[in-house]
Amino acid sequence: MTAWSKTKSDINQVEKLPTEIIVPRYQSKLIGHPACSFSVFHQVTTSLEIVLLNLTGFVDVGEDIGIPEEFSENEILQGIWWRHLVSGAAAGAVSRTCTAPLDRLKVLLQVGMKYNVAESHTLQPTKGGVLQVHATKSNNLGIVSGMRHMLQEGGVRSLWRGNGINIIKIAPESAIKFMAYEQLKRLIHSDRNRDLTIGERFVAGSTAGVISQTAIYPMEVLKTRLALRRTGQYSSILDAAIKIHKHEGAKCFYKGYVPNLLGIIPYAGIDLAIYETLKRMYLTRHSQVEDPGVLVLLACGTCSSTCGQLASYPLALVRTRLQAQGTMAAGSTQETSMVGMFRSIIQTEGVTGLYRGIAPNFMKVAPAVGISYVVYEHVRRYLGVTMT
Repeated sequence: MTAWSKTKSDINQVEKLPTEIIVPRYQSKLIGHPACSFSVFHQVTTSLEIVLLNLTGFVDVGEDIGIPEEFSENEILQGIWWRHLVSGAAAGAVSRTCTAPLDRLKVLLQVGMKYNVAESHTLQPTKGGVLQVHATKSNNLGIVSGMRHMLQEGGVRSLWRGNGINIIKIAPESAIKFMAYEQLKRLIHSDRNRDLTIGERFVAGSTAGVISQTAIYPMEVLKTRLALRRTGQYSSILDAAIKIHKHEGAKCFYKGYVPNLLGIIPYAGIDLAIYETLKRMYLTRHSQVEDPGVLVLLACGTCSSTCGQLASYPLALVRTRLQAQGTMAAGSTQETSMVGMFRSIIQTEGVTGLYRGIAPNFMKVAPAVGISYVVYEHVRRYLGVTMT
């Protein structure tokens, strides 16, 4: 059965169920998810939307703080919860591995990196005898030249630098988020005779996301440093952590933490506003249509998500540059604050400098979504989990 046939089958099954049965089961998936943040404040209007959100709920679309999937007490006792988490982790690991070259290219284009001329022959040396290995006004490193540089500097294996830690952090992040969410729900929900409200779920889920991000953030910094490392610079993830701590101290593992969290705000807000506006415009112009249909919903979601990424990307770029501090050549000037980094980028590279590396970031979305869906479906079926 093809993915589309399976989707249509799920849609047909769910559309036969009353809305009051469907919504509670999927409500937690709708709140705060970057692909469906509109539902925090708006009731889900069609069961088709619910199915689409369920199918995309496991897709890793970036370093975001989403609401963990909610499981009933019966599902927890039966062990369904860990099967879903394992399926999602496997999907994330495979999709991240397949798109790792694009992810490393994005980091390379984002960060102001300088190598010694002797260590690479891809680009021409600049003033001072160092080699600029990032895109600036004076050095138009692009997708093709960036890939060529990575291959010449470290070979094919260098395309996957930083992917190991990127996969390792999936399990602890998911586990911490899930456990924190369950504990916070118990603290907030004193009356067991009623369900949690949307607001309560949002508070519990967002707080759980912040807790998990805080716990695993050093891994985010390590990922950036390993992606930018030179051949032979570190022998392993542990070696990198020890050397970075020795030369820069423990505080370096939280560089860029503030813009990392602030990036969620414009993404969710703009995604919410644009999705609802586009959907409302379509329904207004096609008043005879009650259900927009899968293609319209996907188009609205894609457009709103793209606009949200455009708004939050400068914060992601600043976060990455702050994380990479310490990898620059000796004597280079480094801004240590978020505001100072924004000012420096605009002064030296212009507004377009805030969007360095966004092209490979968009390029990896489609294959990541497709790979995640296929892997998730196969793993959950292997583990005996059915979509309800």
